[in-house]
Amino acid sequence: MANARVWLITGASRGLGRAFTEAALAGGDRVVAAARNVGPLEELTEKYPDHLVPLSLDVADRQGVFDGVERAAAAFGRLDVVVNNAGGMLYGMVEEATEEQIRASMDVNFFGAVWVAQAVLPHLRAQGGGRLLQVTSMGSGGGMATVGFYGAGKAALDSVSEALAMEVEGFGVKVTNVQMGGYNTGLFTAGTTTTEPLARYQPLRTEMEAMWGDAVGPEPETAAPVIMELAALPDPPRRLIVGSQSFDHVMEMGRARTDLYRSWEHLSRIAPG
Repeated sequence: MANARVWLITGASRGLGRAFTEAALAGGDRVVAAARNVGPLEELTEKYPDHLVPLSLDVADRQGVFDGVERAAAAFGRLDVVVNNAGGMLYGMVEEATEEQIRASMDVNFFGAVWVAQAVLPHLRAQGGGRLLQVTSMGSGGGMATVGFYGAGKAALDSVSEALAMEVEGFGVKVTNVQMGGYNTGLFTAGTTTTEPLARYQPLRTEMEAMWGDAVGPEPETAAPVIMELAALPDPPRRLIVGSQSFDHVMEMGRARTDLYRSWEHLSRIAPG
């Protein structure tokens, strides 16, 4: 297809990344599908031999990311849409997490996405534009017990991506924070690292587990049409919540936060700053 776009999608072997990859290929586009383990992509590679290039990539390895992006750009001669989707869950209380666990979580959820953005920007700028979709979370606007470090990584990515959007818009590069709802991606199973539980937090842990419940979120492919339409918009938003229920939850959290600020406005206004 003459107007086929070239995508680079990280975390492409499962979950949302796999769904986005399949949607782009079905639409006639070409995809460089990056993942630490590209084995699950073999079936897609056989189905789309001229449109899919699997790329073994660990986003936590900065030099590996820069080298990988060079291979990705060379695969089809350009990059049009970059989806920073790779991520992982660190599940547990803040006090329970080890330094190694915390740093590994941030390496994937924040630093990895930053390395990809830094590596692709010279290519997007040189060709006069492109799309950078930063997959964050509908919960990145506030912390929640047991998933605080996941939220922290996504919140940091939200913030730096807002700055990045301002910095690169003049080069024709459009950046959107894609704030995903709770989809059935395997994030809480295959993508999860769990802390060693401390007994003192068991009552809260039980409460949180009851709140999460056993309900399974929508399948990832139901989110793919949103991403496809977003990538095609001539003037995309800098933030987009993906998911009807998630949209309602975020709006309610925003109202609750505004109410909280208002209830303590008298204390805030004591200071002149």
